[in-house]
Amino acid sequence: MNTKIPLRFLVAIVSVTAMILCWFPGGYATDDIVKVYVGSGACKDCHETEFNNFAAYAKKASSFKSIELMKKGLTESEVKGCFKCHTTGYGEPGGFISQKETPSLKNAGCEVCHGPGSVHCETEDSEDIKGKLSIADCEKCHSAERVAAFKFKPLIYGGAH
Repeated sequence: MNTKIPLRFLVAIVSVTAMILCWFPGGYATDDIVKVYVGSGACKDCHETEFNNFAAYAKKASSFKSIELMKKGLTESEVKGCFKCHTTGYGEPGGFISQKETPSLKNAGCEVCHGPGSVHCETEDSEDIKGKLSIADCEKCHSAERVAAFKFKPLIYGGAH
């Protein structure tokens, strides 16, 4: 008898749990909880102005389009190399897996810069999310090599939202 749980099922359970935690706050000790990605849509109710500005003006809000435009001629491995910066949480708990399995994380959203939002959604405590960003946060994707190759710069001083 095969007792392996399919990865899609586990991702669905984690995603649904994170969404429930955002909608129905309850008390629990956050020290024992793994923070997972919930998608930028979970930020909208409390951060409506920032969300709307981000969605309207930040290129990264539609960053998956860049992958779709550039993937012709790339290997699957090379395309997956784009996911770290052009999607939300790729390779991390509750992060992007594929367009089909995690469509709400297919673009680089709020959590790329501010970190996984599941606990912050539940507690609404500013200590549970990264608020003050530094240039080092931007350089995870906006490295000197990538800036030269793709001619883009981080918007930390101009405000991404």
